[in-house]
Amino acid sequence: MLDSSAEQRELWDRIAAHYHPIGTADTEAVAGTVDFLAGLAGDGPALELAIGAGRIAVPLLRRGVEVAGVDVSPAMIDVLHATVPAADLPAAVGSMATTDAPGRDYALVYIVYNAITCLLHQDEQIACFHNAARHLRPGGHFVIEVWVPQLRHLPPGQALVPGTVTDNLLIFDSYDLVTQRLFSHHYQLSNGQVISAGGTPHRYVWPSEMDVMAKMAGLGLVNRYADWDRSPFTGESHSSVSVWRKPH
Repeated sequence: MLDSSAEQRELWDRIAAHYHPIGTADTEAVAGTVDFLAGLAGDGPALELAIGAGRIAVPLLRRGVEVAGVDVSPAMIDVLHATVPAADLPAAVGSMATTDAPGRDYALVYIVYNAITCLLHQDEQIACFHNAARHLRPGGHFVIEVWVPQLRHLPPGQALVPGTVTDNLLIFDSYDLVTQRLFSHHYQLSNGQVISAGGTPHRYVWPSEMDVMAKMAGLGLVNRYADWDRSPFTGESHSSVSVWRKPH
């Protein structure tokens, strides 16, 4: 299996330097996500793959759900454990495609904020579904939040799709339609001048493609929504929240 872990670790260790534990507050911005996940987790436990600094995991823990995590970046996990001790929220360092999480028999495994696309090869994404399935108890749920590729925005011959455009920030995505690769370009602006530039690589994945991956891992689709508020998923949706279940 091709493995993008080293590339991702270097990237997210660098990004972790700009994270702060204050980012894990249970705010209105994350309340819908946490409500949704807490409802599926019940008494738990729950496992977050690509847990990062704990923006969702920490509020979920504060709701009374036992949570553990996996992340490729040890620096991100250091930020997480600056907020919550490892004894209260254990996390393993490694690829979410293959790494053993602390414990087994989870009621819920979840991936948020498009993190499934940080696995840059299809084989890794398939392995991630298998990894989630082997950590789930029978009847447990696997949830992924991820954007829907916006290829309809690409006229013939164009490979760029604009995202955020403000006085201070410019984000656009470049697509490679052959490899299903995307690079998200980020530019910070001040007085019309670029003061910093960066970006992140991704492998975009379609909802139907994820359903095949889930079936390969023995999971069945329960529901798919356009957002955490359970709004219907349609052909016009720009994001998806998918819920699969491991059979009893």
